Amino acid sequence: MIKLQTKFPTDTWVTATWNDYVEAIEGLEYEKAKCYYNQGKLRIEMSPLGNDHSKDHSIIIYAVNLFAALRQIDLNAHDNCTYRKTGLRDAQPDVSFYIGENVDAIPWGTQKINLDNYPPPNLVIEVANTSLADDKGEKRILYEDLEVQEYWILDVQNVRIIAFAIANGGSRRITESQVLSGLEFSLLEEALRRTRQTNHAKVGAWLLGQFQQ
Repeated sequence: MIKLQTKFPTDTWVTATWNDYVEAIEGLEYEKAKCYYNQGKLRIEMSPLGNDHSKDHSIIIYAVNLFAALRQIDLNAHDNCTYRKTGLRDAQPDVSFYIGENVDAIPWGTQKINLDNYPPPNLVIEVANTSLADDKGEKRILYEDLEVQEYWILDVQNVRIIAFAIANGGSRRITESQVLSGLEFSLLEEALRRTRQTNHAKVGAWLLGQFQQ
């Protein structure tokens, strides 16, 4: 690690060159930060994640994996992984998935996933507790530009999922997953509501029963 020469404000988009961005994320100042870059702007997130964010983060990974396993859908999950188009874009979504024919696209031992060499993930999820406006705005544009197929925002405070199908450089709202056929967001939202009242094991058992119907 190197000591950063230029400090940037956090939790906001700042005009910067790619070299500025790379210097920032390789510096000690932002060693534990989540970092994004698109269209000549960087964003460094230092907000503490806390209990609510981490619990919703955990249950959404469990729910997607459980659904895919029961439906025999090939899937690999990535937790806080970096996706990079060198010189142009960088993202560290909370959760991402390779699904179907792309499931084994990323070889074991890969660190940052270079999208010059590999396909983007099929599904990206951001867990939004304090970052909802940005997740709906600039990050959505970033994921459109990265050409992921589907983007979900898990709105922690309002217990809802805002989801978009992405194609042809744009996105549209959806109420059911296109990359995980048959998975309705209303069911996931009910699971999230249940986590406010009971533990994850009980919510997982409820999800299992719902998915098996």
